[in-house]
Amino acid sequence: MNHGNENKDVTMLAYELTYHRYLLNKGKAQNLFHELTIQEYIALHMITQGRHKDDFTPEKIYLRDLSERLEVTIHQASNMVRELKDRGLVSWSHDGDGSEGTYVTITESGLSSMLRQEAILDDYYGRVIEKFGRENLIALMSQIDELEKIMDNEFNEKGDGNDAENIAE
Repeated sequence: MNHGNENKDVTMLAYELTYHRYLLNKGKAQNLFHELTIQEYIALHMITQGRHKDDFTPEKIYLRDLSERLEVTIHQASNMVRELKDRGLVSWSHDGDGSEGTYVTITESGLSSMLRQEAILDDYYGRVIEKFGRENLIALMSQIDELEKIMDNEFNEKGDGNDAENIAE
C-alpha cells in the first residue's frame, strides 16, 4: 500500500476543509451582516429561542450559558453583551443578589435588529436552498454535523496535533 498517496490525499482534503471553513467564517458570509456581527446575531437568536416572532415576552439567558453555547470565555461573552447593551439591543440584569449570575434579555430594538438580519439571511439562503435543493442541504448538514462530532472527538482524544506523538502517527 502506498502511504505517500494517502498522506497527500489527507493533506489536500484537510486543506480544502480548512479553506472552506475559513471562507465561510471570515469571508463571504460576513457580507450578509450589516447591523450585527455573526456572533451577535447568533447570541440574539439564542436569547429568543423558545418564543414566537410576535411574542414580546422577555426570554432570558444566563451569561454563563450564553458563553458556553457560543464557545467563548465568560469575559468575551461579557464584552459582547456589554456592547449589545450599550447599543440598546439587550438588557443585562440579575436575580436577587446576583449570586446566581447575570442574565440577558433582548429589547424590542434588539428583536427588530435580529428580525431585519433574519430577513436578509432568509432571502439569501432561500435562494441558495432553492437552487441546491432542500433535501441536499439537509443531507449535507447532517454529514457536516457528523464530521464535526468526529473532528471534536479526535481533537479531544489526541489533543491539538502539536505534540510529536500525534505527528509521528
